[in-house]
Amino acid sequence: MVVSRSAVLLGHVSGVLQERGHTVDTLILRDLPAEALMHADFDHPAILDAAARLEKADGLIVATPVYKAAFSGLLKTWLDLLPQFGLHGKVVLPLATGGSVAHALALDYALRPVLTSMDARHVVNGFLVLDRFIHSASDTEPTHIHEDAAPELSKIVEGFLEGLRVVDGSPV
Repeated sequence: MVVSRSAVLLGHVSGVLQERGHTVDTLILRDLPAEALMHADFDHPAILDAAARLEKADGLIVATPVYKAAFSGLLKTWLDLLPQFGLHGKVVLPLATGGSVAHALALDYALRPVLTSMDARHVVNGFLVLDRFIHSASDTEPTHIHEDAAPELSKIVEGFLEGLRVVDGSPV
């Protein structure tokens, strides 16, 4: 099975959060029933479960590839099935993968307005990791984020963690 670059990025950030003592519940949108998503079946058990899992969360990490200057249609479809204020009180970390630094614009001009309109408490600075900096597992090397991208990604994750501390009342 091929693992997407966005999944590698999400796995990397999730690992950092778990190392810091946070519980991570990963929802892979590709695993949701396509028919329920495409037919906007708000009452489908998998859609209800996904929404309930999100509701319990303090934060949300969104990892998406950039396609045609925007985030994935699958992500947009799922967000459209959530309540209008479905991100109320949440800290959100938008992440993207793409082939060019120009794809970073999709985070601020396409994804951020949608997340903000859903009443996120705080959408922290997003981050684009170029495809060439994401290495999938091979026989000789594990899946990882290239060292050239890791320091800036770490700063973004720290900003997300700081936002979570503010939400849960922990000292910063």
